[in-house]
Amino acid sequence: MAPPRRKATRKASETASGVSAPCVEGGLSAEPSEPAAVPEAPRPGARRCGAAGASGSRREKSRLDPREKPQVRARAARAEDQAEGPAAPTADAEPPAAPGHPLPRASTRSRGTASSARARRPQSGPPEGPGLGPRAPSPHLGRREEAPGAWKPRAVLEKLKLSRQEISVAAEVVNRLGDHLLRRLNSRESEFKGVDLLRTGSYYERVKVPRIQLEEYCNSSAHYFVKFKRNPKGSPLDQFLEGGILSASKMLFKFRKIIKEEIKHIEDTDVIMERKKRGSPAVTLLIRKPREISVDIILALESKSSWPASTQKGLPISNWLGTKVKDNLKRQPFYLVPKHAKEGSLFQEETWRLSFSHIEKAILTNHGQTKTCCETEGVKCCRKECLKLMKYLLEQLKKKFGKQRGLDKFCSYHVKTAFLHVCTQNPHDSWWLYKDLELCFDNCVTYFLQCLKTEHLEHYFIPDVNLFSRDEIGKPSKEFLSKQIEYEQNNGFPVFDEF
Repeated sequence: MAPPRRKATRKASETASGVSAPCVEGGLSAEPSEPAAVPEAPRPGARRCGAAGASGSRREKSRLDPREKPQVRARAARAEDQAEGPAAPTADAEPPAAPGHPLPRASTRSRGTASSARARRPQSGPPEGPGLGPRAPSPHLGRREEAPGAWKPRAVLEKLKLSRQEISVAAEVVNRLGDHLLRRLNSRESEFKGVDLLRTGSYYERVKVPRIQLEEYCNSSAHYFVKFKRNPKGSPLDQFLEGGILSASKMLFKFRKIIKEEIKHIEDTDVIMERKKRGSPAVTLLIRKPREISVDIILALESKSSWPASTQKGLPISNWLGTKVKDNLKRQPFYLVPKHAKEGSLFQEETWRLSFSHIEKAILTNHGQTKTCCETEGVKCCRKECLKLMKYLLEQLKKKFGKQRGLDKFCSYHVKTAFLHVCTQNPHDSWWLYKDLELCFDNCVTYFLQCLKTEHLEHYFIPDVNLFSRDEIGKPSKEFLSKQIEYEQNNGFPVFDEF
């Protein structure tokens, strides 16, 4: 007998929205692309906010283009991540205040040995009140202190680097798999017709659907119910409706079923589907030959309407990449993925969560304040290298400790979000010179530590969302990870040489 379903009511602001169809994101990585979630709950019959919710307030409706249609996105960011390394990626408002004191940006003392630099480094910790974030080094302020430890970051990056041949082989295997699945999803009997390839490494399935409206779930700012304004009779999407709401769990279940059946017919590729992770929107495929590659495929709805009101003060890149770039990015679609809102320790399975992975990709691709940053004729910065090392640090610690103290709740998305905030607070390319890689990485690590200690990591696009709240990750887990990272930082990151 199926377990009883919990009831939940819809509360919140409504936003009219047009969508393109479920879309698919796919790629290589050992890390989940989004924060982990808590155990899954039976699907609620009605839509009442649970213990984790609050009463909602209605916001102004924004209309969508009726010509728009929903999409399925396949996140290939992981494949691209492997090309850069095992754990690589992918304001008008003032940059968010980092939870901690700024690091020293310069020193009048001469540079010493690695051990003396380690001894001089001030202890990081949560501030008494709001403070500025750690500043990356600024060349015009005189001599800098060396980053702590005697480790060699460039040697670590070289170890993570894939050869051109390895990249070519991996890309060929992933593209072959993606093309096969796209053909199946485009077939006549599929509910996910019209798949296109998005040139950010993601596959998008475009399915014609009526105009929709979004209803924010319990003032969550990030989770929404999706409802059709008009739905013609006989629509293939009727089977996914639950009381007039497009059910994220129903749609994801069907999506997984199609992929599970189809991978059996892929020739010359040994591929299996991994067990579903509770709360994860991803369909994870493991390619075992010719080399082991993990591919995430994520169902998503694309909306070309204005971004929801909860994002108004997000994307704080005006002082970094410029107001014009920000305005152009906010004209891009946004996405809704089947990552359910929590009701206490359970899930509201009809909800969808906002996703801006394509915007993050665009930012990381064109990351310099100057247009020539990292180009052939330009000055090379170390931003991407810092992000690779941050992701690799978390990946290695998770390998070392497994699920101890809830480390499985942390993912690369937390690291990337913290990194983007550091970039916002340190916008100038001169603060990210490649020769200062060790110190810049140390600044990123220190900022992440401060977020852990203060239990606050602001979502880069939705400022009201705290990714390190106790509803998301318990305090003991954050304290344990903080302790391990501090040990690594003070001892030259020995974990980089393990495994």
